[in-house]
Formats: sequence, structure tokens, C-alpha cells
Amino acid sequence: MSFLITSSPHSNDFGSVPLMMRTVIIGLLPATIAGIVLFGWPALLVILSSVIAAVLTELAVNKIMKVEPTISDGSAALTGLLLALTLSPVMPWWQAALGAVFAIAVGKMLFGGLGYNIFNPALVGRAFLAAAFPVQMTTWAAPMFWRGVEAVSSATPLALMKFQQQTTVYSKLFFGNVSGCIGETSALLLLLPALFFMFKGLINWRIPASYLGSVAVLGGLFWLIDPTKYPDPLFHLLAGGLMLGALYMATDLVTSPLTPKGMWVFGAAAGVLVVVIRLFSGLPEGVMYSILIMNAFVPLINCYTRPRILGYPQKRFGRPVK
Repeated sequence: MSFLITSSPHSNDFGSVPLMMRTVIIGLLPATIAGIVLFGWPALLVILSSVIAAVLTELAVNKIMKVEPTISDGSAALTGLLLALTLSPVMPWWQAALGAVFAIAVGKMLFGGLGYNIFNPALVGRAFLAAAFPVQMTTWAAPMFWRGVEAVSSATPLALMKFQQQTTVYSKLFFGNVSGCIGETSALLLLLPALFFMFKGLINWRIPASYLGSVAVLGGLFWLIDPTKYPDPLFHLLAGGLMLGALYMATDLVTSPLTPKGMWVFGAAAGVLVVVIRLFSGLPEGVMYSILIMNAFVPLINCYTRPRILGYPQKRFGRPVK
């Protein structure tokens, strides 16, 4: 009997990592195409710049390290695509490319490549861009359905609610006719592929369920306390990057917990952080920070939620638990 031992991610239903990555990329195409249709050629330029820069960066690091190229597994292209979907459609293309370089070189390859990174690389790239180019990261354009052919600045639904107490029609949030990042505007186009992935076992349903559930519960509590000040749970779920983060980034097989209990803890805690940041910080959105913060706790969560092996005492950090 022989065993094949490899680094994460692991999947029983999808036969290889390249197949998994290609499947997720295909699943993100509806939201990607919708972003291009809504925001025009600038959005396409951001997407192409990010994906190409991510792939070339990984190839360059492979050559510097004198190892076999790993771009064929599709993870670099997926990282570039996910990063682009979290960016403003009017962001300069070279800044998007720089973010992709940072995401791959620092967020992924510095840790040893796919399976060894602690943080979601796409979000690492976005965090870098948020620190380096805060103005460009918070400059938005209204969808073309609102503005004809002229680009105008427009606040996102979360910013309108937080700073002006102005709500957005839920149908626009659901179908995507709102300002925001390229890939976060349509909850529907993100949800449908994710449901298929959950059915096939590519995405574990526990993380999105606990993530979205904790946001709905905690957001609903504050809404019941003061409906004039805080948005209702449905707004929390549909607005901003919550669907993109909960369905495609928090569920990353490398940077999320391995145990079922750990997945519940991870998702619930990330959801609490989102609501706290949205309601009580100076930022209208908190999905990126919630996932990155919880990524740092994944080893600890895995340790404390590890199931006991039948016939052996439960251990944490090598010591028996009483």
C-alpha cells in the first residue's frame, strides 16, 4: 500500500488542483463579464492587468528560485482575477498590476507557494493597494446604465448608508446595477456558481453559512435596536463585497480551517468582525480585514477544534487535555 502526500489544498471530488482552479475561474466568469458590461473597458483593462501580472510574477519567481514553473496549476491566474474583482473599475491599470505582483510575490511565493501561504494572496494584494493608493481604491464610477457613456464619481451603497443614511434598492444590489468593485456588485451572479460548487463539494458550505449567518444575526440585532441608524440584515448580506468574500475568499482551501468545528468558528468570527467594522469604524466595508485577521488564527483554530482520535486522549500542543 502506498500513500501520496502533498501540500494543501486537498479535494476528494475534483481530481487535481488545476481542475479546481479552472472550475472556480469559470464560476467567476459571470460576475466578471457583468462587471465589464456595467463599467466598460476600464474594468476589462484592470482585470487583464491583474491576471497577466500575477501569472508573470509567479513565472519570474519560479525562474529566480530555479524551480519548475507552477503557473499551469491556475492558482496565479485565479489570484489575479480575484484581486481584480475587488478593485475599483476606474483604478489605473498599472496599480492593479502592482497589486497582483505583491499578492503573488509576498502573499504567496514568499511563504513557499501554493499550499504554504498563511493569508489569502488576493486580499494581501488588495491590502497593499489600500495602504499605497487609498484615493484610487476609494474612487468609484456609476454603472453605465446610470451614466450613459460618461464616467462620474459615485459612492457605493455601503458608503451611502454609513455616511448619508441613504438606502439602496435591494433589486439593484441583487442584480448588480450599483457602484462598487468590479466583481462585487451582483449577489446573484456570485451566489449561483457558489451553490453549484457547494453541491459538488468544491466549497464547504459551513464557512459561508456561518459567515453570512453571523452577519445577518448581529446586523439584525443592531437594526432592531435602532432601525434609523443601522441597516437591516438583508442590506448587510447584499451590499459590498460580502458575497464575494464569503463564497470565494473565506473558503480558500489553503487559508481556511480544516475541521468542521473550526470552519464554524472561522466564519462566525469573520462575520462579527465585518459588522463591527462596518458599523463602528471609519470604514464602510470590513470584509477584507475580517478574512485576513481570521486567516492569522487558522492554525490556532485547527489546533483547538481537532477531533479526538478514537482510542487516544485528545491533545493540544502535544499535551493531553483533561
